[in-house]
Amino acid sequence: MSVDTSLALLWFRQDLRLADHAALQAACASDRKVLPVYVLDDAAPGRWAMGGASRWWLHHSLAALTDGLRATGAPLVLQRGETVAALAALATETGATELYCGGSVEPWGRALERQVHDTLAGRGVRVRRFRTTTLFDMDTIRTQAGGVYGVYTPFSRACFAADAPRAPVAAPTRINGAEAASDRLEDWGLLPGKRDWAGGLRKTWRPGEDGARAALRRFLEEAVATYHDRRDFPSEAATSRLSPYLHFGEISAATVWHAAQAVGDGRGAQKFVLELVWREFSQYLLWHHPALPEVPLRPEFAAMPWRDDTAGLQAWQRGRTGVPIVDAGMRELWRTGWMHNRVRMIVASFLVKHLLVDWRAGQDWFWDTLVDADLGNNAASWQWVAGCGADAAPWFRIFNPVLQGRKFDPDGAYVRRHVPELAELPDVHIHAPWEAPATVLEQAGVALGRTYPRPIVDLAEGRARALAALNAVSSRNA
Repeated sequence: MSVDTSLALLWFRQDLRLADHAALQAACASDRKVLPVYVLDDAAPGRWAMGGASRWWLHHSLAALTDGLRATGAPLVLQRGETVAALAALATETGATELYCGGSVEPWGRALERQVHDTLAGRGVRVRRFRTTTLFDMDTIRTQAGGVYGVYTPFSRACFAADAPRAPVAAPTRINGAEAASDRLEDWGLLPGKRDWAGGLRKTWRPGEDGARAALRRFLEEAVATYHDRRDFPSEAATSRLSPYLHFGEISAATVWHAAQAVGDGRGAQKFVLELVWREFSQYLLWHHPALPEVPLRPEFAAMPWRDDTAGLQAWQRGRTGVPIVDAGMRELWRTGWMHNRVRMIVASFLVKHLLVDWRAGQDWFWDTLVDADLGNNAASWQWVAGCGADAAPWFRIFNPVLQGRKFDPDGAYVRRHVPELAELPDVHIHAPWEAPATVLEQAGVALGRTYPRPIVDLAEGRARALAALNAVSSRNA
């Protein structure tokens, strides 16, 4: 490619869209030719490199972005390797004098931005960074004393008191594009190999910007009105399922915010916006506490006596704990790469409280298996459940999975969908089959210990053990 000093690189990251993309808008407004590029750098995130489900999603998201960009006249360049070297080489090859990009919240992403800036600036390339992933600037939401919020409710109030997120901007229909040598997406090996485990993902999801818009439209037309009252019932299509689209930036948080606000002031839309701000709070916590995925926010929990329970952890991962609502959630996760939020809390509480397994083991499993695996959301939510994170009174919260199942899956529809070996049990016994009379089990074709496991922990004993451990940690730090 010939050198062109009127060319700008557009570095896509977790903002794989054309609509409401501040860096893309600025690049187009610069009157320069624009060379879009995505770099797959597995080394930069370290242990937080994408898991299998995320890599599956990324493949299809990049395919959709490639098609969208090509239609505007700006083909996407794919590069695999070390990010700084790849971008520096492209800048040298093309003679680019500017690079536009969105900012990252992840610690490794922020460090990478600094490296890119320092390297390219030394070569005469101006780096321009824009906010493309969050609603607010992470440094502007502060307490009255100028500090960092540690509890969600006052944080949310501060967000609503701030200037509203900017109105979304439509995608450009034409980009003055440039070209350069590119890898083939198919050669990156992001999809499963001979052991194809992604059938459920293909049936469940439509990655890409069009899929994101369709998901938002469906939610606003069919579910937002009842969201406040029905969002906790996992058998119903009552949630937005926008989390993977938001994580990969196939739709902007501002677009979702304004679309929900436009619905009106109904309870459903209001509650949904609050959940969107919870996502923002998770990003905020990671921004201000970069060690969030590894270190408890409450330092006394570093002394928590976690159990080394490999068998229990594996049973949990496989959906074979003998507790139906837990197993249903873990099997939904494995099949679809997603889990209903209420059930995420239930399965997480079971692992860290009833089994007393370190929350980071659960976080790691979610990281590998969720299509919406997001470092801030994942870490903040696991710390919240474990009682060591940002919450006003967290440590004594222990979900009873049987009571949770009976309350939020009263007819057992969710369990029957994901744990079919229990499908013939009557509603009254579906969430605690070990309590069912032998004749009922026999009529339903359930043989505990053979067709379905017995519980791997007595729930009352597991709760007592957790409370004793939590009380010990609390008392040592009183």
